[in-house]
Amino acid sequence: MAAKSIVIAIDGPSGSGKSTVAQGVAERLDYLYVDSGAMYRALALCAHEEGIPLEDPAGLAACAARLRIDLEKVPQGVHVRVNGRDVTDAIRRPAISQAASVVATVPAVREHLVAQQQRIGAQGGIVMEGRDIGTVVFPHAQLKIFLDASPEVRARRRYEQQRAQEIESSLEKTRREISERDQRDRERTVSPLVEAADAVHLDTTSLTAREAVDVILRLAQEWMEKGAAAAG
Repeated sequence: MAAKSIVIAIDGPSGSGKSTVAQGVAERLDYLYVDSGAMYRALALCAHEEGIPLEDPAGLAACAARLRIDLEKVPQGVHVRVNGRDVTDAIRRPAISQAASVVATVPAVREHLVAQQQRIGAQGGIVMEGRDIGTVVFPHAQLKIFLDASPEVRARRRYEQQRAQEIESSLEKTRREISERDQRDRERTVSPLVEAADAVHLDTTSLTAREAVDVILRLAQEWMEKGAAAAG
């Protein structure tokens, strides 16, 4: 199977380094990077702007059905567009991120957005990260990675990311938000955060992003070599 057909699924909790690592892997392989969480953030942003309460599952599902989410590859990474509008920066606000984990618990919302994710990745050649990519979106992905790190390290990473984006917060508040997000993600009834049985567990507590990328690239290369040998 050609290298371009590989689907690399990267799952893990908030702050584990999924976005940075997935982007690095995609860049090195010249694959498309897909942040599935950005889609849920986009919905949360639209719901907020339209005044749809987070407690209104029917309203959220209807909103999801109206959205067309496009991912545009640019030199700086990937821009997220919703019905043509660039929302890349707006969806990264802490309040929107928190709301995204709430809307993601709505089954009909997930149905709409998972279908979009599968459409985007149907041709392979992608690195998609999220919380249910290897278990629900692409259960047959050729390479599955579960990124993790200690809660303290994850909170500090997220806090430093917010500071870099000039978002007001505190380390203690970020710790609390990470803990709340973890609980929602792991306890939701629909597509909870779990490690796929055939995923490679990669703890990034003491790894740099570059080191984590290198590990995944070695695993991808091993898979491609095995695939080429089998095809030959």
